[in-house]
Amino acid sequence: MTEQKSIGIAVVGAGYWGPNLVRNAAATPALRLEYLCDLDTERARTVLGAYSTVRVSGSLDEVLADPAVDAVAVATPAATHLPVAMAALRAGKHVLVEKPLAATVSDGRALVDEAQARGLVLMLDHTYCYTPAVQRLRELVRGGEIGSVQYLDSVRINLGLVQPDVDVLWDLAPHDLSIFLSILPDDIVPVSVAAHGSDPIGAGRACVGHLTLELSNGAMAHVHVNWLSPTKIRTMVIGGSERTVVWDDLNLLQRLAVHDRGVERKGAIDLGPEERTRAIISYRTGDMVAPALPEREALRAVMAEFAASIGERRAPLTDGWAGLRVLTILEAASKSLASGGVFVDVEQEHMVGGAVA
Repeated sequence: MTEQKSIGIAVVGAGYWGPNLVRNAAATPALRLEYLCDLDTERARTVLGAYSTVRVSGSLDEVLADPAVDAVAVATPAATHLPVAMAALRAGKHVLVEKPLAATVSDGRALVDEAQARGLVLMLDHTYCYTPAVQRLRELVRGGEIGSVQYLDSVRINLGLVQPDVDVLWDLAPHDLSIFLSILPDDIVPVSVAAHGSDPIGAGRACVGHLTLELSNGAMAHVHVNWLSPTKIRTMVIGGSERTVVWDDLNLLQRLAVHDRGVERKGAIDLGPEERTRAIISYRTGDMVAPALPEREALRAVMAEFAASIGERRAPLTDGWAGLRVLTILEAASKSLASGGVFVDVEQEHMVGGAVA
């Protein structure tokens, strides 16, 4: 068997996230880091440091014209994702994009359609979906170990950077939404969303936000995001009819806790209102299990999945459609926020779309 040729990759953007992509691309055996592209070439050279064999370029056109480049990882501002990623796709390059996929659903759909038409991989860097904790959550939920999904609740708050171009929902909620969409069974999708936000510091955009999603199985999901909290909290609770899972991302010793505890109502499910009030509620108290999880950098797994999806000619776990689903929810949430928090329907065409590769 001949050894598979490594995949030449260029990272575009040397700002906040670009250096992380450079480091993990360089450490992924299936990838061959060719370029770091940024308009500020001096900053790019500083980022590269010891990676002396990697070329620096201030020209995206130069990078895309090089046949040594098979794929591009995009770490530029969200408003530029469409032109940068589209140029790469039209040059025949596979594309990895940091969240969000694009600034609007229509722009995101254009990228998904372009990748599909050209048979190229379009992948989202939904990094949390590649953590051992979320991958175990996916197994527990989709494998039925928690029973039917009854609710999801996520809190992501910290003293964060107030972004100049997006509100807190667009900045932080994509993490939680991508996790929800990754772990939920395929037949459970968001059907509507209500958004509420506040701007207590006068930043001109919501700095504290709450999302409530109605799911197709009748369950509800909630996301609380906040740039202004002096205390950092990253927790998620997934309640099921059989078990409840608590994920505390900041608890290094016990990130996941699976509780065999819950509430049940005895009696027929078709009881009338009067009979229902007399139904017996029972509380189940069982064991708590904390699954052992490996420690590994999620972004390394992102890069490995990107390379594998290209080599195996398949869609990655977080493909373009996954990014489009998150965008669809965010766009509906923005409409809700502008309308005083009413529930807004989530476009189902994008929620059930197929893979891009």
